[in-house]
Amino acid sequence: MNAHTFNVSVIWEQGRQGRLISPEIPGSIEVATPPQFPEGIPEKWSPEHLYTAAAVSCFMTTFLAIADFSKFTYDGLRCDAEGILDKEEGKFRMTAIRLKPVLRIGNEKDRERGQRILEKTKAACLISNSMITEVSMEPTVEVVEAMEVEV
Repeated sequence: MNAHTFNVSVIWEQGRQGRLISPEIPGSIEVATPPQFPEGIPEKWSPEHLYTAAAVSCFMTTFLAIADFSKFTYDGLRCDAEGILDKEEGKFRMTAIRLKPVLRIGNEKDRERGQRILEKTKAACLISNSMITEVSMEPTVEVVEAMEVEV
């Protein structure tokens, strides 16, 4: 596979706030210093949110590819992620990301296979593999019983 390029720019707007844009994507994303820091702005995407979002969104897209390739049927996937910012050796850095995927399947017999696909997903995620941040996973596989319909 050849190298791929992804282009993003940030434009300062005011105070501690700017806007992310890409010539490849319509629209934009407001970004700001998080409220945990001086002059931070609540309710805006921060670099820390985007860093965590990169890991969790890559987890989802990697899962979708692996499940499709494996012809694995599932009813749903949600993955919460918790990014931890801490100080190490006098510098702030994202020290950990905890992924908490919940995979919903329709049959108990697929539970083990679903678990294996989640593990493969974590191992194959290119964003997580590119980070020095420790990325851990706490997976859950739920069996969703088909609703009984009264006739």
